[in-house]
Amino acid sequence: MARFTLPRDIYHGKGALEVLKTFEGKRAMICTGGGSMKRGGFLQKVEAYLKEAGMEVELFEGIESDPSVETVMKGAEAMQKFEPDWIVAIGGGSPIDAAKAMWIKYEYPETTFEDMCKVFGLPRLRTKAKFCAISSTSGTATEVTAFSIITDYQKGIKYPIADFEITPDVAIVDPELAHTMPKKLVAHTGMDAMTHAVEAYVSTANCDYTDPLAIHAIEMIMDNLVKSYNEDMDARDAMHNAQCLAGMAFSNALLGIVHSMAHKTGAVFADQGAHIIHGAANAMYLPKVVAFNAKDPVAKKRYGVIADYMHLGGANDDEKVELLIKYLRKMNDDLNIPHSINHYGADGLPAEQGFVPEEVFLERLHDIAANALLDACTGSNPRQPSQEEMEKLLKCCYYDTEVDF
Repeated sequence: MARFTLPRDIYHGKGALEVLKTFEGKRAMICTGGGSMKRGGFLQKVEAYLKEAGMEVELFEGIESDPSVETVMKGAEAMQKFEPDWIVAIGGGSPIDAAKAMWIKYEYPETTFEDMCKVFGLPRLRTKAKFCAISSTSGTATEVTAFSIITDYQKGIKYPIADFEITPDVAIVDPELAHTMPKKLVAHTGMDAMTHAVEAYVSTANCDYTDPLAIHAIEMIMDNLVKSYNEDMDARDAMHNAQCLAGMAFSNALLGIVHSMAHKTGAVFADQGAHIIHGAANAMYLPKVVAFNAKDPVAKKRYGVIADYMHLGGANDDEKVELLIKYLRKMNDDLNIPHSINHYGADGLPAEQGFVPEEVFLERLHDIAANALLDACTGSNPRQPSQEEMEKLLKCCYYDTEVDF
């Protein structure tokens, strides 16, 4: 038996925020990030609409990018005091992911972070509050997924929390919020969405319910991402829908080792002065993982289907895989994303000398590979790598060398 779970209600299109006026409840806590939603006037709108619905409203602001375990605990404490029956998270993936984890701790105060990380092992939520997610970026799709990514900075590791219980009750996908995104964020979140769709389509958990969502998302991203990056706002609106479709696909079909590697390299070099931004990591690693997975005949065939829907040409599946890899690399060029870690600058842009020194990378390689193998996303990858293969694959991602194993 398989399961397909989405939020009960997804409100989409311009003006979708207004649905908050119809919510029923006594108290709502709004969780948000660093200020872009306030600067754009969206936070004030959300607050006003909830008050119009007759609710008392409290804000939990300042959730950082790549939210920490400490932030989660702090937010849960604020919820314990305020006792909301609605948690409304607005912003990019970070505030929504953090709010999901806070929700677990609010409902079950004795739960530890380690408990939360047990894959599909959460107790039943909604005993105290329902959850509404409002996305402002076009990438993570956490507004419709059963996932949350929280960083343990003491270990330098990003941990995915995975359970259908944290699928939001309501998702609001209003494209006007995405108009505020700076170009680099458009690029990184857009390639995150492309990775979601591609990994969902070749995942071992793919099914008839997820395949159409993944394929249509890929078509839409191909048509709109570069245009959106170049400030075409109609394309920006389309990307907001495309990333949501990709999210519906991967939340149910799961992901693969592109994400495992991105999770385990994201924060591990923080002592060198920066993070490898999640979407950029996915963009760099995706072509390498396609090459690695295509050694599996089933995965190769499915990559061929993706190439067909993208109208890339190719006389056979080998040629189609090559053309798909070439196309993904060209997208990275068009979006000013580096091809490899050794050229990844501290600002997330291509650099002659990346911020991760070779000796530091090699010194940490064994542990990064071991942690990537243990990541929740590895189990549904179509080809299961050994420790040695994972290390070799990560080296290919560092040096931008060919995957021939």
